[in-house]
Amino acid sequence: MTQKQREERAKMVLSMEYICRQINDESVLLNWLMGGVADEDIPYGSFDPSLEVLDEYIEDENTFRDLMDCFLRRMVAAKRSGGLWCGDVRSSSDEQEEE
Repeated sequence: MTQKQREERAKMVLSMEYICRQINDESVLLNWLMGGVADEDIPYGSFDPSLEVLDEYIEDENTFRDLMDCFLRRMVAAKRSGGLWCGDVRSSSDEQEEE
């Protein structure tokens, strides 16, 4: 893997982790902690791409792919069950959206 690829993957993992921590439904978040980034592997709000723990998530292409797939599944589930909560604002859910 090139340095550029490592940096891109590291930024992606950090971004996915931050976004998942905004999931409003704890049961959806728990699935991220089990199948995505383990709890406390990345300090909340960290965007430091030099964290050594990131190597565990980005070195292997299949592991990284699985992590992105897990993230996408969590976002679909979050959309259905309460959306995201960030900065005292909750995203809209399907039930609240205008037709």
